[in-house]
Amino acid sequence: MTATSDSNAKPAHVKKVRKAVLPAAGLGTRFLPATKAQPKEMLNVVDKPQIQYVVEECVASGIEHIIIVTGRGKSSIEDHFDFSPELEHFLETKGKHQELKIVRHISDMVQVSYTRQKEPLGLGHAVLVAKDLVGDEPFAVLLGDVLIPGENPATKQLIKVYEATGIGAIAVEEVPREKTHLYGIVGGEAAPQGPFGERLLRIRELIEKPKPEEAPSNLSITGRYVLPPAIFDCLERTKPGAGGEIQLTDAMKILAKEQGLWAYIYEGISYDAGDKLGFLIATVELALQNKKLGEPFRNYLKNLKL
Repeated sequence: MTATSDSNAKPAHVKKVRKAVLPAAGLGTRFLPATKAQPKEMLNVVDKPQIQYVVEECVASGIEHIIIVTGRGKSSIEDHFDFSPELEHFLETKGKHQELKIVRHISDMVQVSYTRQKEPLGLGHAVLVAKDLVGDEPFAVLLGDVLIPGENPATKQLIKVYEATGIGAIAVEEVPREKTHLYGIVGGEAAPQGPFGERLLRIRELIEKPKPEEAPSNLSITGRYVLPPAIFDCLERTKPGAGGEIQLTDAMKILAKEQGLWAYIYEGISYDAGDKLGFLIATVELALQNKKLGEPFRNYLKNLKL
């Protein structure tokens, strides 16, 4: 890691993190047949599609421009965040003002651009596809099937780390040691700085889905990243790995070695909605947190004979 990252001094000039990349080009095979004709990202969790939760996290984190990387059959994502004149007119004429407000908010809340990943060549490749739209700026990456609700967004926490240090940061959380083979795992050393304390670690290793006995820790990558534009050069030098895909983890290894990279044990709870069981857990727990549905749903669950 560079000398800059070992210093407690704030960098003289660090660009504001204004943009976020949301990879949404996957085929969603783990959710078949539900995803045969609709994107996984548009599957509802309680009362809105997964990708809307992620976009709302971006907005709450101060992101001004969201870049969604799509693929074939994903046009409903674009429609969801676009204006809907016919629907708005219908709601207005029927006096459904609350519903109209909700619909208009979705299309008004942030600038959204789209670019296509023509082949499913991995998460790293999906991020690289967004290079021209991101430009020479730091940016966030959020995985659409990881939901992290709360008043202190994980992305905002990472942005604070980046803007204070000038070094990229990724969100991590503890997982049971016997489950490390399901996640990307980081190894590092505590590097307390400013308000971040021992939640901040200098990354020395990144290993994709290691066996428990080979894992450098039990800190897993959680699907939230804030990265400098240098990651694009690292991605262009990254050779295809497992399945012929370009892995973001491999590019981050290069970045960590050449410029430094933080792991940040973020404050919050994540829900992995990327498989059916995780999706069900996210639905139940977020329903319980819902202001309107939480109490009656909790009462319903209490009366179940399990």
